[in-house]
Amino acid sequence: MLGKKIIAILGATGAQGGGLANAILNDSNREFSVRAITRNANSDKAKELSKKGAEVVEADVANKDDLEKAFSGCYGAYCVTFYWEHMSPEKELAHAKNMAEAAKTAGLKHVIWSTLEDTRKWVPLGDDRMPTLMEKYKVPHFDAKGTANKFFEEAGLPTTYLNTSFYWDNFIHFGMGPKKGEDGKYAVTLPMGDKRLPGMAAEDIGKCAYGIFKKGTEFIGKSLGIVGEKLTGKQMAESFSISLGKDVAYNEVPPEIYRGFGFPGADDLGNMFQFNRDFEKDFCDARDIELSKSLNPELQSFNDWLEKNKRKIPIE
Repeated sequence: MLGKKIIAILGATGAQGGGLANAILNDSNREFSVRAITRNANSDKAKELSKKGAEVVEADVANKDDLEKAFSGCYGAYCVTFYWEHMSPEKELAHAKNMAEAAKTAGLKHVIWSTLEDTRKWVPLGDDRMPTLMEKYKVPHFDAKGTANKFFEEAGLPTTYLNTSFYWDNFIHFGMGPKKGEDGKYAVTLPMGDKRLPGMAAEDIGKCAYGIFKKGTEFIGKSLGIVGEKLTGKQMAESFSISLGKDVAYNEVPPEIYRGFGFPGADDLGNMFQFNRDFEKDFCDARDIELSKSLNPELQSFNDWLEKNKRKIPIE
């Protein structure tokens, strides 16, 4: 788009990147254009973005040269990694380093890095309150992102560090939704005790990122925490009951039980929920609902999200 600032969006066909791409493309008064970066330009989602007006570019985050070409001529970039595709903190770190170095080479004016806390600052490796995983991490998918902040800092990039929240979409795609027990009753199972879990719709992360880009330099060099609502497991179960028209209980389990559920990443997620539970104040205080609303006036509550997505939630 002639005269518009180009935003390169990694993961443009995914949850966060797709939310940002569509937020820009749906804004008739936008000052930005979208360069959607994906591994497969022929995917249905990539074709859909192209039809809406995005420039679709193929690139592999494991290849720094690919990223340099993809970022060339852009004003800014949205950088996000894809931990659950490979479940390797080392790959996550390598990919983030490639992104930072490519952004530096391209001379980008604003980078948003989608990140999370390094939980080892609260629970050191020698602390046995939760098990150490992969010999070097407490919550691998958090810790790798938190560690990767340094790549953007060391490169001297004009970066906004965007601390995200639990995706409510996990209730659709990650098997976390209500399940029927042997007693025939439905329950949502979390090791959160009575503590609040900051959560949000995945697409709202992208919409908040768009709000940050529209603010220009205001948030460069800053860490922001975004969230839709901070809810207990009991509160979420009550919302499920109303939305789904079925009684849904909150099944509270200890983290050690959750870690033993056996699905891929159960130990990582068990530690994540325990961290959220044990350091509820720190984790919740770092995420600001009013700021999130100011960046994204369409920010959804959990009930809003449920009403929109309840038919997608698999009820077993």
